[in-house]
Amino acid sequence: MLRLTNVAKTYHDHRRTTRAIAGIDLDVQPGEAVALIGPSGSGKSTLLQIAAGLAEPTHGTVERDGDVGLAFQQPLLYPWLTVRENIGIARRFAAHKSIDSGRVDDLLDEFGLTDLADAEPSSLSGGQAQRAALARALVTRPRALLLDEPFAALDPAARTALQDWMREWHRTHDLALVLVTHDVHEALLIADRAVLLLPGVPGIVAEWAVPDLDREQIAAHPLLAEIVAAFTTNVGRSVRSVA
Repeated sequence: MLRLTNVAKTYHDHRRTTRAIAGIDLDVQPGEAVALIGPSGSGKSTLLQIAAGLAEPTHGTVERDGDVGLAFQQPLLYPWLTVRENIGIARRFAAHKSIDSGRVDDLLDEFGLTDLADAEPSSLSGGQAQRAALARALVTRPRALLLDEPFAALDPAARTALQDWMREWHRTHDLALVLVTHDVHEALLIADRAVLLLPGVPGIVAEWAVPDLDREQIAAHPLLAEIVAAFTTNVGRSVRSVA
């Protein structure tokens, strides 16, 4: 479970105060996948950082039921460590000493990386590296997995394959998933619910329950056109700021 209540984040510099997000209420239950969509500047990544505990809200509360796993657009693997060592890096910290090597081996198998366990990150394809990053995010058995545009940097074939893989993987795991994406097709493929943020507009602008759609069904489904229309509303409005 992950719950954000009336969350706001404001940044200050010597000239002005900028409100990144405000009035955000979001509740993600175990087994549910929620996509945060919206144009650049709408606060999606800021919201994800607050949910992960990497940033403190200026206002509001965050409740987490256990650990949170986080993966970014770039895999950010340590180049001097093997794939196995990258996945098990959390074992080096006191809070996670209880993680045994069997957990790492299980993730290597689950993510199709067993044959690459002793490989260096430089030898991996983009899709393989991102799967290793996702496995690393899950090694502590988090109750929520937060993904910040994890497939955006991949080539189209690898992106499609990993999107399909993530869709099927999440259906067999009882954890809350939050996916930040600009790609409405991706949101409809993976998420159970899509949430729209827009620059300068407080709170969640719109929210949709997403039916179970195959990739081939998405292009013709009316929900795609509805979300895209809402997505483009007010794009270009600047984030509200006060001098």
